Amino acid sequence: MTYDRLVCANCAAPVNEGRCPVCRANRVRLQQQDEGPFGGLNPVALIALLVMLIGAMALLAHQTA
Repeated sequence: MTYDRLVCANCAAPVNEGRCPVCRANRVRLQQQDEGPFGGLNPVALIALLVMLIGAMALLAHQTA
């Protein structure tokens, strides 16, 4: 999730502007979530990667049987 479109319930300003302590805390939290190994990928890309991995495992299992 990106924080560029989120609106703070505390001050009714965009979260990315960081006007109040709640906005700043949520902005930092969301930035830390993006730092993970798959943080930059969107959910569709992650699902596609998972499907490809399952397909490769099935192909490998079929060849060894």
